[in-house]
Amino acid sequence: MTDSRSASSEDSDLGSNGSVEEDSHQSQSNDGSNASAGRLTEPSRQWRDIFWLCIFTLHLIGSGFLLALLGMNRFRKPDRLNIDKYTNKISENQAGLTETYWPLYGVAGGVGTVLGWVWLLLLGSRAKQMMKFSVHSLTTYLAVISVLCFWARQIFWGITFAVGAGLQFLYVLSVIDRFPFTMLVLQKAVTMVWNLPEVMRVAYAFTVVMLMWLVLWTFGAAGVVASGIGDGGRWWLLVVLSVSLFWTGAVLCNTVHVIVSGMVFLVLIHGGQEATSMPSRPLLKSLRYAVTTSFGSICYGSLFTAAIRTLRWKIRGLRSKIGNNECLLCCVDFLFNIVETLVRFFNKYAYVQMAVNGKSFNHSARDAWELFQSTGIEALVAYDCSGAVLLMGTLLGGLITGTCAGIWTWYRSSDRVIMVGSTAILVGMILVGLAVVVVESAVTSIYICYAEDPLLINRWDAEFFNQMSEALHQRLQHRSARNREMNRIDAHILQIPSI
Repeated sequence: MTDSRSASSEDSDLGSNGSVEEDSHQSQSNDGSNASAGRLTEPSRQWRDIFWLCIFTLHLIGSGFLLALLGMNRFRKPDRLNIDKYTNKISENQAGLTETYWPLYGVAGGVGTVLGWVWLLLLGSRAKQMMKFSVHSLTTYLAVISVLCFWARQIFWGITFAVGAGLQFLYVLSVIDRFPFTMLVLQKAVTMVWNLPEVMRVAYAFTVVMLMWLVLWTFGAAGVVASGIGDGGRWWLLVVLSVSLFWTGAVLCNTVHVIVSGMVFLVLIHGGQEATSMPSRPLLKSLRYAVTTSFGSICYGSLFTAAIRTLRWKIRGLRSKIGNNECLLCCVDFLFNIVETLVRFFNKYAYVQMAVNGKSFNHSARDAWELFQSTGIEALVAYDCSGAVLLMGTLLGGLITGTCAGIWTWYRSSDRVIMVGSTAILVGMILVGLAVVVVESAVTSIYICYAEDPLLINRWDAEFFNQMSEALHQRLQHRSARNREMNRIDAHILQIPSI
């Protein structure tokens, strides 16, 4: 994927043994019927990662109680529950009320829901245009918000959004040559989910579930914004509540991920939804597994996967633009190798394995990674930027949501714009992310199926199969040539006499 001087050990193996991988991949294709037959049997299901299931359940109970307490303390009456006596030393003694700020978060919830549902509705006819709009508009939108923050004398946030705009611009430049292939994969994934209307209904249903939790969360967050605690205390409380909301939203998104992945995988394995071998009520089975035996693994993976994936994208983009700066390249490669190690245990493809086989999260992640490494598909997965493109759409939706809530807050209570606006961004991202995840689930399922049995993709779409095979061949050749060049340079350096 990258053109930097250094490469990970896995890259070296892929590059130096490209022909072997292609032979292995071809051999796996020839034995595809056996792999497909093995998938037709129903795997045994056991409860996985029960510890994290308990932790998440306790977290929901605890955070729910805290949110209700914080919101009720300022609802219709200042300090209704006499909490301020415990915060006298850090209190500003302001008489704000929860209902003053609660409707502002209601705007965020409404805008985020509309954006998510509109995104789903436009999938079939305007998917490519929407993807391009997300990629090219995010940088501009970040820059505009940065200017508005500077105008409002919010220097820290102005600098933050300006840095974000710069990083986004550099990342797009570093991967722009990959967008044609990325758009191809995304379009095929959209075609897949659009032909499965039941998975759309799953996304809508989970959006409603998320809105129900947001009613309580925004009630508590509004109580924090209205509290008499100083700005520092309010920000710390909002950060804690935001982390809780992020984990809850990630769990719901990844639950949808598991449900949709299981459904898409079954359709590809059985050759279509109408196939006679297709099990009865596959969506209900995927839903039952996702919210019971696999739910603990979903809670566990949701803590780390998103952050590690984002960090990996940024480091990969930076490596490709470093050039010949050996010192900087060495530092970045060190970080890159750490992140690549973490990706083995926390990757989005684990959710497909969990949906299909009912394994634990770490076991599923390792199996998916080893499958990609053994077949050479990792070279293609690394080249694809579909996850980053979908994340850009999610970020854009969150920023639009935060802007709408922030503008209204400006007219109601100008000194609380940043508090309400920043948390509203998170609300919008989660709601839009619930819509985006159905496409990402289809993408991950396509790659897993292609790695396990390429003939499944050939049977589904022969033209797309040929395009993926050609892209894989090019990536393996590129890595092989790059590693030969690196070996030649290293040999030349070793021959230089020391001074």
